[in-house]
Order: sequence, then structure tokens, then C-alpha cells
Amino acid sequence: MKNSSLLNSLSNCINHCNFCASKCLEEDDVKKMISCIQLDRACASVCTTTATLMAAETSINLVPILSYCQQLCEECAEECKKHSTTHCQQCATACKECAAKCKEYLS
Repeated sequence: MKNSSLLNSLSNCINHCNFCASKCLEEDDVKKMISCIQLDRACASVCTTTATLMAAETSINLVPILSYCQQLCEECAEECKKHSTTHCQQCATACKECAAKCKEYLS
């Protein structure tokens, strides 16, 4: 599959975002993690939709969703970087890599 690198990155991002959101809910001060949790969930959802559409290899114009996916991954990475927890830092890295793969695909 010609998009396997992007699909792998999307899958990695989905897994990290879902894990990060779950771990954030276990933090002592969950209120300070609300933005992180919300962005994790949104990012995982958009990456899931993007991966599903890409895997279908249809003639659908994927530029708008890939562009949005890139933007959301960048936002999620920025939010996660604000937190010192390992799960947030790992999620930030996965989101940053996914944003880069989306950008690469779009160029």
C-alpha cells in the first residue's frame, strides 16, 4: 500500500492519544488536564477517520481532512508538551510525527 508510512503514523498517533487521555484521567489534578484530554480525544478521532478513508483508497479528495488532521496533531502536540508526564511527552512526539507525515503527504 503506497500510504503505509502515513497509515502507520496515524495508527501510532491514535494509540498514543487514547493512552494519554486515559492516563490524564488518573492524574491527581484532572482539571489541569482537561485541554489535553479533549485534544487527545479529538486527535484520535480525526486520525481514525483519516486512516479509514486512506485505507479505502477511494477517489475521495483527502486534502481537506489531511490538512485538518495535520493541524489538530500539531495542536495536540503543543498541548501535550506543556505537561511533564511521560505519557504526554510520548503523545506529543507521536502527534508531531503524524503532523509531519500529513504535511509530507500533502506536499
